[in-house]
Amino acid sequence: MAVLDPRLRYVVAVATAGSFTAGAAAAGVTQSTVTKSIADLEREVGYAIFVRSARGVVLTERGSYFAERAKLLLDDMRNLMDPEARRQNAYSGILRIGVAPASIEWVLIEALVRLRRYHPTIKFDVSGTSFDRMIQQLRTDVVDVGIGMSGAFKAWGDLDSGEFGHLEVLPFVRNGHPLLKMEEVRLADLAAYDFISPSESRPYGERIRDLYLNNGVAWQDRVHVIDYFPGVKRLVATSDAIGVIAAPFGQRPGFRAHFTPLPDTGLFPSGPLAYAYHNKREPKPATRAFIAVLKTAAVTAGHSRRE
Repeated sequence: MAVLDPRLRYVVAVATAGSFTAGAAAAGVTQSTVTKSIADLEREVGYAIFVRSARGVVLTERGSYFAERAKLLLDDMRNLMDPEARRQNAYSGILRIGVAPASIEWVLIEALVRLRRYHPTIKFDVSGTSFDRMIQQLRTDVVDVGIGMSGAFKAWGDLDSGEFGHLEVLPFVRNGHPLLKMEEVRLADLAAYDFISPSESRPYGERIRDLYLNNGVAWQDRVHVIDYFPGVKRLVATSDAIGVIAAPFGQRPGFRAHFTPLPDTGLFPSGPLAYAYHNKREPKPATRAFIAVLKTAAVTAGHSRRE
């Protein structure tokens, strides 16, 4: 690993551990070595990688990107220099998958299980993130393939994408919500309440914003963006806010004991799921294998049709 600047390893160690002390211990060097090395590196690149405080350190926005790239380089070098890795076939190494929004990571489970069965040397690195951040990660090779809603990828000419299934989502409310007392729930009725969107990107964010705009309501006063579903459920349970759930999960008894999916109002039509990769670079074998398995796993799991 001496081929790469050791300061990259220190940045990744500190970013992972959350402090210079713990990062130095993980890297096997003294704290003073890590502190001085990262300070020298920050002067060299011309910006702060970490914000220091009495409680530890956090990455700056530019530092977060630097740490991601550093980790990518270190992982690739480790795979390249490892004698065992060199003996493996083209399907060895790390397959990096970005998912936006993070709440749809569950659609990958069957595909990952199958791919692991066919190619056990592949290691997975699945990260949920915002859509805009995932696009940046695809363009800079931080991730090999992105997963999201098809409509969100179509605006990006430097990405190749393909559909592998459909996801039906519904708005939901707590049991006892005023909307449930209405004989018919219309889109205009939804605009009277706050909405918790899992993403600002299409289709969720765009359609929710249009819901308020079409009814003369300032969406900035109504929309929350939260992709952590336990938190969404808690907020919906303790308020009149409306959440979003995948239709299959909305029918589970444990969920229905506290919440009710709203009748289909047309707010979220069944949307195609898609994968995408940067079209300026040839996908590596593991990426192509993942896409092939993703398509067949989606059909078997039922993601390709409405539940």
